[in-house]
Amino acid sequence: MQTRRLGRSDLEVPVICFGCWAIAGGVWWGEQDEQDAIDAIHEAIDLGLNFFDTAEGYGAGASEELLGRGLRGVRDRAIVATKASPNHHSPEALKQACEDSLRRLDTDWIDLYQLHWPNREVPFEDTWAAMEDLIEEGKVRVGGVSNWGPGDLDEILRAGHPDVDQVSYSLLFRAIEYEIKPKCIEEDVSVLCYSPLMQGLLAGKFASPDDVPEGRARSRHFSKERPGTRHGEEGAERETFDAISAIGEIADEIGEEMTRVAIAWLIAQPGVGSVITGIRNPDQARDNAAAADLTLPSDVIDELRQVTEPLKAKLGPNADMWEGESRIR
Repeated sequence: MQTRRLGRSDLEVPVICFGCWAIAGGVWWGEQDEQDAIDAIHEAIDLGLNFFDTAEGYGAGASEELLGRGLRGVRDRAIVATKASPNHHSPEALKQACEDSLRRLDTDWIDLYQLHWPNREVPFEDTWAAMEDLIEEGKVRVGGVSNWGPGDLDEILRAGHPDVDQVSYSLLFRAIEYEIKPKCIEEDVSVLCYSPLMQGLLAGKFASPDDVPEGRARSRHFSKERPGTRHGEEGAERETFDAISAIGEIADEIGEEMTRVAIAWLIAQPGVGSVITGIRNPDQARDNAAAADLTLPSDVIDELRQVTEPLKAKLGPNADMWEGESRIR
């Protein structure tokens, strides 16, 4: 599988990353068979999809623990990323959170440790100094951030150099293209893309906005009248489903599945280091690994950009999918 170097580090990762939030199960994801998850982890490693992303906040540590069990005996073949929640960004708390993640992951080191959302109550230079201590101690190889906008990136870049910013990016959510991605490219910070299929919308699971269940219709794509929304906006339901229809037509024209096309488009974008795809069983591991083999012609890449421009314009530069007043700045 194709690999890319993250930021200025020497860490090379596959262009597809195994996202581990869903294997935690729970209210958002439903029941997860543990053996399915472990088999998926082993299958992914055998396919060269050996980059795993989790967080202490995914299932209150359950995702880390399950990943740790899945990597027993094969840890040396895997690249493990996890994240520290913002309430653990003081120097002492970050170091303790790292120790707790190491224990749950059953490992001696974390390949990529990310600050999960900014904590603006703690000076960024203090937090990053603690990150550098962890790197110096050999507990962390590379440091990064997740859900940080250009202003916060500017501030932390004065203290050090995070090698990744993990943000939401897909054909249906291109907000980072306004400011965040240009800043990352300028500063040699690799973009890790989460929600590349926009919670199943780009898998063609839903024919209309009314088909999307309540739990998945909470982003700024949907009306503020939908249960569970927090953004207070009118949404962009027509533009979203116009875009999905157009993407589907392009995929049909080139004889490819829409999911593979959506992932391949992201891989082709400047600044992208890896695309995080949720995987829960071996079949999904195989399907996602196959997406890395698809290279889209330049005219198709451009056409996909054009048909999603109205949705990009409607949602604007707010890179927070859930809040009208962005927490990402």
